[in-house]
Amino acid sequence: MNLKFSVITPSFCQGRFIERTIQSVLSQNLPDGEFEYVVCDAVSDDETIEILKRYSDRINWLSEPDRGQAHAVNKGIELTTGEIIAWINSDDTYYPGAFDAVREIFESDSKVQVVYGDADHIDERDQILEAYPVEKWNYERLIETCFLCQPAVFFRRSLIEKFGGLDDSLKYCMDYELWLRWRNHISFYYLPMKLAGSRLYKDNKTLGQRIAVHYEINKMFCTKLKNVPDKWIFAYAHVKIEETLHLDRTDIKQNIKFIKALISNSLWSFWHWNHSISLNGAIKIICWWIWSRILWLKFIISLVRL
Repeated sequence: MNLKFSVITPSFCQGRFIERTIQSVLSQNLPDGEFEYVVCDAVSDDETIEILKRYSDRINWLSEPDRGQAHAVNKGIELTTGEIIAWINSDDTYYPGAFDAVREIFESDSKVQVVYGDADHIDERDQILEAYPVEKWNYERLIETCFLCQPAVFFRRSLIEKFGGLDDSLKYCMDYELWLRWRNHISFYYLPMKLAGSRLYKDNKTLGQRIAVHYEINKMFCTKLKNVPDKWIFAYAHVKIEETLHLDRTDIKQNIKFIKALISNSLWSFWHWNHSISLNGAIKIICWWIWSRILWLKFIISLVRL
């Protein structure tokens, strides 16, 4: 007997995209009884509800207040029974053949717990912007960067039953926290095939709230793993400066200002989350300070020549 898929979509005011998401699920052409689809809407006040009503004969949906995206996904998982869980947000899409390829792997090896594949960043018109930077499975590398694309990840329900669902206190990195939690117990199976499109546009959370996203990731590392990796410390410092100061780094004076701000924000971040600075972090900051002095000297020399 073929494994059954449970597809969950959390939704809130994504009426301009959600029909494309729904169609990408239904177009997988799985026979009746081999998949179930539930949309957990948070009382959208745009065209979402009218769209959901049009598909009521093929999907299950509810619209009620929730505590955010993670809570909606957890609720959807509880309302379904399939062995394989597919979670896709209401602005992303699956590519044709994704479910058949994933199911073949799960059915051929009962030890495989998570399958993830390649994906694209797509724009508002479904045009490909770039390939998502997916990488082959590496336990340690996952701490440095989230190289999994969430809609291209499929997992067995038994993982939720054993290790729990999404942390609904998280607003931005609930998927990353889940992958990090599982990585201590299992290996993820990488399928080198494009399975999904992850939408990027100026109003979505990934691009529209970059400081908040990076802050929550660092807070999550601090809470869950008791240490924030250097990479995420520096990433937060970079994003904060880019989003608040808007400096032109081709101008030598503004570039010096950028480096000084990067140093101060990095030092603050190390102290705030780790209460210490790593040796590699200290070396990097010292190199930045030396470079800022060199740039300042170049600037003085350029003035003298004038």
